[in-house]
Amino acid sequence: MLGVGGITGIAWELGLLAGLADLGLDLSAADVVVGTSAGSFVGAQIRGGAGLEELYESQLRPASGDATERIGRGLLLRLAAPYLLPRDERTARARVGRLALAASTVPEAERRRVIAAGLPSTSWPNRPLLVAAVDALTGDAVAFSGPQQGSLVDAVAASCAVPLLWPPMTVNGRPYVDGGVRSPTNADLAAGCDRVVVVAPVTIATRRAGRIDRQLASLGPDVRSAVVRPDDAARRAIGHNVLDDARRAVAAQAGRAQAAAVASQVAAVWDGGYSTTRSARSR
Repeated sequence: MLGVGGITGIAWELGLLAGLADLGLDLSAADVVVGTSAGSFVGAQIRGGAGLEELYESQLRPASGDATERIGRGLLLRLAAPYLLPRDERTARARVGRLALAASTVPEAERRRVIAAGLPSTSWPNRPLLVAAVDALTGDAVAFSGPQQGSLVDAVAASCAVPLLWPPMTVNGRPYVDGGVRSPTNADLAAGCDRVVVVAPVTIATRRAGRIDRQLASLGPDVRSAVVRPDDAARRAIGHNVLDDARRAVAAQAGRAQAAAVASQVAAVWDGGYSTTRSARSR
């Protein structure tokens, strides 16, 4: 499970995954990868044929120098407002969708170009990948999983469509917004799996139903799970603006550095055990 987190979240996730792979814990080999927003971009990358080391190195390149976007407090308050009223989750999400549809943002085509440029492949992978998004008209949660539902680029662009910042993305004729509108990880999409590792740059949920712990509990008492969050050093590296491209490299490095500290926690779920003497070569 790969969660929301913006540009720095993508970098931290890839750094962490690369660091865990160094220790023999290659999460890209999971039976199922579920991505939400930034996590959908990472999921499409690791399922798209590029190696983790290559993807990590791509995060160390100099910042683009383009103007930095920001998810400011005002935007967050506008998005939170629909959830403060006594209404069901689906209705609240539909309200967010309507706000997004009414907002003035960049054209959809521009976002598709940005997403496509960052993916090693624009075709759906052969191994299972679920991409979480929310129907902007109905508030229904969706999980795109293959070409029968739309192109991979469209699905990932929809999952990354932060309301009021980026445009709702049209997939098979319907508009969708960021999967994080429902949950930072949509961990309950792991239903049917008996081992779940959640990599979550952001863990705050707008409503209780979207909380990671509640969603993992819904999977059943026999499911083993681990949740990895940024440590203090990683949070400092990520900074206050998750869209700051200038912090991408340090966020990736912080993720890789954190891997050793969480390896035993991940391995307890991943393969039932872990030894510090084991390495990627010995596995």
